[in-house]
Amino acid sequence: MKKILSLLALGALCFASCDNTPKFHVEGSITEAQDSMLYLEAVTLDGLKSVDSVKLAADGKFSLKGDAPQLCPEFYILRIGSKHINFSIDSTETVTFTASLPTMTTDYTVSGSENCEKIKEIYALQQKTQNQLIAVEDNEDLLPGDMIDSIKSIIESYKETIRTDYIFKDPGSAYAYYAVCQSLIDRQGAFQLFNPVSDRKDVKVYATVATAWDAKYHDAPRTEQLCNTAIKGMDNTATPQQKVIELADDKISETGIIGINLPDINSKLHDITELKGKVVMLDFTIFSAKESPARTRQLRELYNKYHDRGFEIYQISLDEDTHYWKTAVEHLPWICVHETDGSVTTTYGIQNLPTYFIINRNNEIVGRSDFLETTIEEEILKLL
Repeated sequence: MKKILSLLALGALCFASCDNTPKFHVEGSITEAQDSMLYLEAVTLDGLKSVDSVKLAADGKFSLKGDAPQLCPEFYILRIGSKHINFSIDSTETVTFTASLPTMTTDYTVSGSENCEKIKEIYALQQKTQNQLIAVEDNEDLLPGDMIDSIKSIIESYKETIRTDYIFKDPGSAYAYYAVCQSLIDRQGAFQLFNPVSDRKDVKVYATVATAWDAKYHDAPRTEQLCNTAIKGMDNTATPQQKVIELADDKISETGIIGINLPDINSKLHDITELKGKVVMLDFTIFSAKESPARTRQLRELYNKYHDRGFEIYQISLDEDTHYWKTAVEHLPWICVHETDGSVTTTYGIQNLPTYFIINRNNEIVGRSDFLETTIEEEILKLL
């Protein structure tokens, strides 16, 4: 029996030592927490899940680890009782935290990850805003109307800071995801800071992050959730003018090509005639349309599948909000340009958006979406 137990123990040790799954590490120290249990928990789409734990000694030092995220950055908390620290992990990095238990949630240092540093900043701003809201709600000298105005002003000021300093700075980052999904609390309960369902301005912010994450982490469940929510929000807030845009009635013949030379987000001009030798999808679109995130995902699949064989996308945005357009296309791999005067749109006789043309390797238009009887993929395959 002793031999069997020894063999089993040896087998278990061997199995543990043979775990080659990439890991991330979280280390550091939390003082004034002797004999406390420190938990590392994953904040998943399905709720909290335990990852690792340790009982702290007198010096408060700890070292925890977990399986490295595979598809996109993931989010975690370090927790002792009700005290916690929010952070994210991109891959196999090591992040170091130093804190004292009484002030662990709001006063700590972090190194090893820019995303974790930004999340700390966002959380501090969030708590400052939360305290301002509480002070206004507890101010008995304020009339109800003045209280409502003050609350709206505080929230809008905070949202503007988060939009400008964090989300639009890098919408594909983990901290932008954290920022756009955060919640505040008032007397009615918790509410999402950016309303992705019925507030048009907030939906655009949400869609900006969704588009950037789709470009960087296309297959991740978090990306799918972002895109689905953005699509629903755009559908709920779309105006009739955004569902169908009527422009010029002129038609272009399906042979030959009229030159286009428009700027990208860096003001670099792209001449479509220089793409001769490639099969090109000339696409007219607006990124603020409700169907844009889903359509962008479909185009990315086509691009990834056929780009190496000579397929290119030349995409012209007609968005009125150029800042929104720039953030939406920043991480897209194909040519994304913008038109403001409507001259190209008129020349090509665009009546509805999106509309696209198929251009063969000789720079000749051979198809238009309004008249194609097959799918775009079938049309591309004919020409490759």
